[in-house]
Amino acid sequence: MTGMMIEGKWTTGWRERDQSGEYKPKPTTFRNHVTADGSSGFKAEAGRYHLYVALGCPWAHRTLIMRELKGLNDAISVSIVDSVMSDQGWMFSDAPGTIPDSINQAQYLQEIYVKADPKYTGRVTVPVLWDRQRQTIVNNESLEIIRMFDVAFAELATQNIDLYPRHLQQKIDETIDAIYTPINAGVYRAGFATSQAVYEAAVTELFEQLDRWESVLGQQHYLCGTQLTEADICLFTTLYRFDCVYYSHFKCNLRRLLDYPNLWNYLKDLYQRPQFRVTCNLDQIKRGYYMSMTEINPNRIVPKGPILDFDELHDRDSRFVQEI
Repeated sequence: MTGMMIEGKWTTGWRERDQSGEYKPKPTTFRNHVTADGSSGFKAEAGRYHLYVALGCPWAHRTLIMRELKGLNDAISVSIVDSVMSDQGWMFSDAPGTIPDSINQAQYLQEIYVKADPKYTGRVTVPVLWDRQRQTIVNNESLEIIRMFDVAFAELATQNIDLYPRHLQQKIDETIDAIYTPINAGVYRAGFATSQAVYEAAVTELFEQLDRWESVLGQQHYLCGTQLTEADICLFTTLYRFDCVYYSHFKCNLRRLLDYPNLWNYLKDLYQRPQFRVTCNLDQIKRGYYMSMTEINPNRIVPKGPILDFDELHDRDSRFVQEI
């Protein structure tokens, strides 16, 4: 959050707020797509692609969940950066929970961006999908990466699950769009605001939408009905971080997620599935937010709490019929 690349050179400084004090991240840059038939120039093949992620990042977390749900662990390798950013951005280390860059032997993620484009200008973000064959970044937009894992890599998947079924595609897309700005990005819009008016507008919209989805989830098992979809993955990574980070660190404190019976039970339901659980690391998440964002937390003190029991019994299966 504290730097970016300009013409292939790293520069520090906060560059993601407009004059009103509103958080406005620069858009992702690499937007190529892997396709099943290779018509895009990037064919879905086992062992060809490598995923760079941070365990603390909600956007990267989406891709890890989809990789697990589809059973693509052997087909797509992964490296995990240190959750605490350095003054050079995301870095590789030997800290617990990390996996070094065995593909490009990079020390910093910025090196991967420069390898793909020596004159790259923009943010250095996770996730990154790297093509070993063409030696370049295919894509660094999380939603597009999970869609590729779900659809383009379907023939390589070892788990027979479709998170983007044809009959729900329009609803899934609409739902993902509906939760993105007010919830997924909304917590950041609140946390990074530098004016009272911008902060209050973001927090108000965030909780209005949490109220809305609390009501929806009181009537159905998942965001799009009776079936788990990509939309649920997109909401899960924000909800999982809510009480331990966004409530305090980003001042999203009108209510806790614990105060929403349907959202809280929905979160526990998803977390308790092995494919979700294995991707979750609260310690890395808290360290990443509280120790990296010194503009918000200059002393880098990581709170001990809150105590959250994601393994507590939930009521979703008893209330709703589940489809696979």
